[in-house]
Amino acid sequence: MTELSRRTLLAAAAGAPAAALPATAAVAAPPASPAPVVIRPGDRRYDGLLRGNNWRFTGAPDEIRIASSTADVVRAVSDAVRTGRRIAPRSGGHCFEDFTADPAVRMLLDLKPMNAVGWDADRRAHVVEPGATLGEVYRALFTRSGVTVPGGSCPEVGAGGHVAGGGYGPLSRRYGSVVDHLYGVEVVVPDAARGARAIVATREPGDPHRDLWWAHTGAGGGSFGVVTKYLLRDLPPVPRTMLQHVIVWSWEGMTEAALTGLVRNFGTWHERHSAPGTPECGVYGILDVAHRSAGTVMLVAQIDADLPDAGALVDGLVSAVTAGTGLTPVLDLRTSIPWLHRMTWPGSGEPGDVLVRRYKIKAAYLRRGYTEAQLAAIWRHLTGAYGGGTLLIGYGGQANAVAPDATAIAQRSAVMKAICQSVWREEAHDDAMIAWVRDIYRDVFGDVPADGSYINYPDTDLPRTAFYGANYPRLRRVKSRYDPANVFRHGLSVEPL
Repeated sequence: MTELSRRTLLAAAAGAPAAALPATAAVAAPPASPAPVVIRPGDRRYDGLLRGNNWRFTGAPDEIRIASSTADVVRAVSDAVRTGRRIAPRSGGHCFEDFTADPAVRMLLDLKPMNAVGWDADRRAHVVEPGATLGEVYRALFTRSGVTVPGGSCPEVGAGGHVAGGGYGPLSRRYGSVVDHLYGVEVVVPDAARGARAIVATREPGDPHRDLWWAHTGAGGGSFGVVTKYLLRDLPPVPRTMLQHVIVWSWEGMTEAALTGLVRNFGTWHERHSAPGTPECGVYGILDVAHRSAGTVMLVAQIDADLPDAGALVDGLVSAVTAGTGLTPVLDLRTSIPWLHRMTWPGSGEPGDVLVRRYKIKAAYLRRGYTEAQLAAIWRHLTGAYGGGTLLIGYGGQANAVAPDATAIAQRSAVMKAICQSVWREEAHDDAMIAWVRDIYRDVFGDVPADGSYINYPDTDLPRTAFYGANYPRLRRVKSRYDPANVFRHGLSVEPL
């Protein structure tokens, strides 16, 4: 399985708060803290903290500010506003574009030390700080209260960006997006009088900052301020065991009819089985169709093993996808594994070869499967000059049960997410690999996908409206209220009015 295809195996569940969870002063005013760590060029630590996950982009900030508390963040934002310097917050560093590695960024705000996961007794909410990785979040919630969130299965991704962009995974068809469980956020925003201030915004109808909470339910980070705490409620119990079925076919002898049959069938199954509340919403499928030169095509089906008829539900997806293709797999493996192990094992995230860090991804939401013309284009590019591959990822289900304006995720009728991607080592290959991704994407989706795209798969080739949809005017109003000077900005950030 490719590293970036693993990124799309995003998983978890959600649950009720446990009284036994130790209380913390999670959203109280922070105590006085020592001077923050500031790292500048020439410091032997600078290069080691500079790069994010995608090595196509490397910034050159005047300083890397290490934040350990909300007070540190307030101070950093105040300093940036006072001195007129561009600032960018970073939690896990897994952004696909240059949002934190833009050379125009003068202060890189590293939130990694802010990685606490706790419980706010007053607000009756789980508290997750932005520097916590998903693996840390899953383990803490599991061990303290037996709950989880429907987030990604790459354990090294930071919660800071993942949650604000919506967050989804193998259990999202059953439990919705991560932000469907987001009660509130603590956010540091610019302030004309004080430089910066921390605001707690919740979904309560009478909250004067409710729109700021709403903007963080799927519009991504880096537009409105710096999230310093997420408050989560209504998290269901974590599954005990994941049942996973993996089927791999060789490209050797693969015909156009067989390959397009797999892709067509995968789309048809999701069109028919994505209504909220149906048993099939317990099944999460991924179809990884790599380029011919990669050698294989793979189907993955995952389900909570304790669901009624779990095995039969997986059989239903597998049978539907393989019907009429006549393909014989080179691997057909069904296994059960403890859920926590699957979600926190580092092998499900970072690449084994650390040199493979250059990539380009273009994505799209889909409300239905591909047309015959799109299938023909996919076949043509996957059998032509090498460049990368494609993925189809199951969505829909409970994620479709929420109105498109109830959160900032506008694409609430999508039943799949599609990805065109390329991953490579050498900088000399940048132009060719990026061109391949752009070419297949244009031939399949046109210049802009009809159903929009997912902000956590950012792609600066696309206009902002592709990600924010009909919610963009409201997002701009929120931006104008909390960051009218556009202090927080990147290639796809919400623009003030």
